[in-house]
Amino acid sequence: MTMAKLITTPGGEELVLLAKDDYERLVDAAENLADIAAYDEAKRKLAAGEDEMIPSEIVDRLLSEEHPLRVWREYRGLNVKDLAQAAQISPSYLSQIETGRREGTLETMARLARALRIDLDDLVRHAEEEKLAAFTEWASPEDDERCRNL
Repeated sequence: MTMAKLITTPGGEELVLLAKDDYERLVDAAENLADIAAYDEAKRKLAAGEDEMIPSEIVDRLLSEEHPLRVWREYRGLNVKDLAQAAQISPSYLSQIETGRREGTLETMARLARALRIDLDDLVRHAEEEKLAAFTEWASPEDDERCRNL
């Protein structure tokens, strides 16, 4: 490591001049410390029960075309009747949401998310991505431009 040089600007600000290699080593060390802190925080959340490890099979299903509501329900070991009861909706309504025949209201999806002990985003993001994909299939570049200018 080479020596750092202290420079004082005409405005009184003190700057440090480093060799590029020294600077890159410092950046790498800072990134490593940030990674270690993130790892430690993840372990703390797991130990405190604030987060959980999701098996890769479940992650694969969540990334597929399968409705996330069904994936989470089955992962939690719930049947349709039990989850519907916990969310205060009918089993047929729950089934219709899972199969895509109906969309759940925001309130319904929030109750389902609470019953499944997940964030609402884990359920509604799927539907929003589908809407975006459907829109981009028929939207023209002019539509895209108009949306940016709103």
